[in-house]
Amino acid sequence: MSALEFYARVATRCDVLGAGTGAHPDGWEAAVGTDFLDVPGGGLLRRDYGLVEIDFAPDPQGRMSCSGFGIKVHRLLYGPSPSAVPAPLSRAYGEFASRVPFGELQSAVRALGHTTEIDDVSRDMHRYRVSGSGARVHVIADPDPYGSGDPDPAGHQAGDVWSIDVW
Repeated sequence: MSALEFYARVATRCDVLGAGTGAHPDGWEAAVGTDFLDVPGGGLLRRDYGLVEIDFAPDPQGRMSCSGFGIKVHRLLYGPSPSAVPAPLSRAYGEFASRVPFGELQSAVRALGHTTEIDDVSRDMHRYRVSGSGARVHVIADPDPYGSGDPDPAGHQAGDVWSIDVW
């Protein structure tokens, strides 16, 4: 399997190695591993694995469960550190490139029987909804939206996937 297949699977199936919304922290730990940073606050919990970031909130029984998660592709841009991609993902999907062109992800999503439709447009970011899953894909539209100067040629490029979010 490849990292592109991972991104397409997340976008269409809304899970990471079987863990998704509604899963408890121990379920995510079993799937993605123990190398994370927990940031509690206001009765909520954010778990940061680098590439994967999960939000937990109390469920009706008072147990923390996943209310949403994101795949933060932009965190890989300046050279993925060994801790940026959780080991279980590297073992399952191989090497993760520092950028993901939206056109490639869109083709992989189509190959899985889904489409992507524009959901929101702004000056710097476009958001696409994946049919049948509810996942949202954020794509860089303008790497220098405020005209502060020449964009970094090694940095973000128009058409790169910024994140994939599931809520």
